[in-house]
Amino acid sequence: MKRRLTILGSTGSIGLQALDVVRAHPDRFEVVGLSAGRSADVLREQAAEFSPDFVALENGDATVLNDLPCEVISGPGSAERLSEVPAEVVLNGIVGFAGLAATVGALGAGNRVALANKESLIAGGEWVMSLAKDNPLIPVDSEHSAIFQCLADRTDEEVRGILLTASGGPFFSTDKARLMEVGPEDALAHPTWKMGPKITIDSATMMNKGLEVIEAHHLFGADYDDVHVVVHRQSVVHGGVMFVDGSVVLHAALPDMRLPISYGVLYPDRVDVGAAPVPFDGASWTFEEPRSDVFRCLPLAVEAGKAGGAYPVALNAANEVAVEAFLDGRIQFLSIADAIEEVLATVPDFGKMQSMEAITAVDAWARDEARLKIERGVNA
Repeated sequence: MKRRLTILGSTGSIGLQALDVVRAHPDRFEVVGLSAGRSADVLREQAAEFSPDFVALENGDATVLNDLPCEVISGPGSAERLSEVPAEVVLNGIVGFAGLAATVGALGAGNRVALANKESLIAGGEWVMSLAKDNPLIPVDSEHSAIFQCLADRTDEEVRGILLTASGGPFFSTDKARLMEVGPEDALAHPTWKMGPKITIDSATMMNKGLEVIEAHHLFGADYDDVHVVVHRQSVVHGGVMFVDGSVVLHAALPDMRLPISYGVLYPDRVDVGAAPVPFDGASWTFEEPRSDVFRCLPLAVEAGKAGGAYPVALNAANEVAVEAFLDGRIQFLSIADAIEEVLATVPDFGKMQSMEAITAVDAWARDEARLKIERGVNA
């Protein structure tokens, strides 16, 4: 039987690769809805090819979609409204904090969520996990998908820890003095993965891995001290689980996001998406400790996660503002961590993060604080 699928963020990196999976297995999917932020022309082309029941456009000129033979949802909150339409799986590939409302909407409607939007758990944390208690989230990040698969049918008593691998990005071996001079074009040159600009910069700063530690804490119920990050430059081992008997189960695959995407939207089934198998002849895998003294976003994220409450929300918001400032050439690469640290140092008591209103209030505060500190000059 075909699986009814909605793809949020269908014009972004995750969404485009998800549609490749649908093309490869048209007998397995019925596309319910597609959403985009502002790429109306691309969304129109996708709708013409996949014939969804709904399309949603958050920003931009929705008149481009007017003559499509489907229902058009437009304006702010469109993705959230589409997420509530009945579907067997909602793939949330929206980048950034904007994806949280859609995750909440999908879960509230009883839809299973294949989650590629990490901010849903960074900002939503325990609240989102409580909404998912009767309809578990299926992780789509390559690392969390790997861990999810390694944990299959295992009990908590068997597990000693979680292993998160990091590519190290383009700068892992670069000395600190050189990092003072790198620009956006350098940071966007990821050695193994093709991702959107925001996630690529997060990989370069190691913030991506810090956010994933927080995600792993919520997804798998792991203590922060039991989530171990190692740098694996080959990007073949995506994660693993350490067991009480001293053994470790690792998940390996060549870098190809179609693998975790297909597993997330077809769970528990596996299909051939055309990915090459892992080669073993002459293969060499290395694992190194992260350079947390240089790439400070990783320890900052872990500390924010441990602090809980408003801190992960503020961390995420400040990071989004700082990354945008770096991409615009307004701050240096290493100043991203400085801006985030300054915001985290001034977080007031916002109470529990158990509603969109509470989380949005912290997000807005942190963005204003980050912009102010960047305008005044970080560490000025």
